[in-house]
Amino acid sequence: MLPEIARSPYASRVAPVILSTPEQFRAACDAARAKSQRPVGFVPTMGALHEGHLALVREAKRRVPFVAVSIFVNPTQFGPNEDLARYPRDLGGDVAKLATVGADLVFAPDAGAMYPKGEQMRVRPGALGESLCGPFRPGHFEGVATVVAKLFALVGPSVAVFGKKDYQQLAILRRLAIDLFFPVEIVGHPIVREADGLAMSSRNAYLSAADRTRALCLSRGLDAAWKAFAAGERDAAVLRRGVRARVEAGADSIDYVDVTDPDSLVPFPEGARTGARALVAIACRIGPTRLIDNAVLGEDPSPMEGRE
Repeated sequence: MLPEIARSPYASRVAPVILSTPEQFRAACDAARAKSQRPVGFVPTMGALHEGHLALVREAKRRVPFVAVSIFVNPTQFGPNEDLARYPRDLGGDVAKLATVGADLVFAPDAGAMYPKGEQMRVRPGALGESLCGPFRPGHFEGVATVVAKLFALVGPSVAVFGKKDYQQLAILRRLAIDLFFPVEIVGHPIVREADGLAMSSRNAYLSAADRTRALCLSRGLDAAWKAFAAGERDAAVLRRGVRARVEAGADSIDYVDVTDPDSLVPFPEGARTGARALVAIACRIGPTRLIDNAVLGEDPSPMEGRE
């Protein structure tokens, strides 16, 4: 049954086609390529779409005429004590939003379609998955890499757009496309932020009003590092301590505040100096909600640019 979108404030006259089986999805992408003689655009998501996701679709649409979006809450990337059961789901609302930005196709499979009976294969991400979120979410990036490999195998030659908020995921998926010879161009899109600087995330819906205010400690911490870096600071430990002090002021717990090489994701050791670029990455909990954010110093604008 197709989701109800007629009453949504996002409703559009032209809704994307909704498919649920891998065979349908592959055939539709093949047909779109044959018609346009161009790669298809592809935006993989877990649904609960917000403006950040819609920006990815717009970017894909800017590059190619036909854009497909997958909506699949992938069970293999959630740990046993994570939020798989309560992860927000609103397929009808998501489809209505996608209609407003010109998405042509939505692939919304169930778990049985993506992980058929007897399935066994997994894709291990290697060293890129060992730092940052890796130790705190064992198995997460294996689940991500596995499901995205499946999706890339179905979509075929394409331009896939991912947000830079999940910076480690983006690095792993770029390596995945290279190492497994997928005919997929990976595009990283800048983080989309709320008016006050908070990075947009589906999990922001979990935040109470008070927690929402405290969550600004992430972008403020990144802003402090950006300013220090712009002023010439290159001592990784000094940058890290400046960020952590601001995050500690708002967070209930911190998984990590790291300054790493932006390509290898290896943290700079104590006493090391960064080069012309450095990734500052944060994962912490505000109330029960785990949030992440990052900035590449020397490359990205400050998260608070134009917001202070």
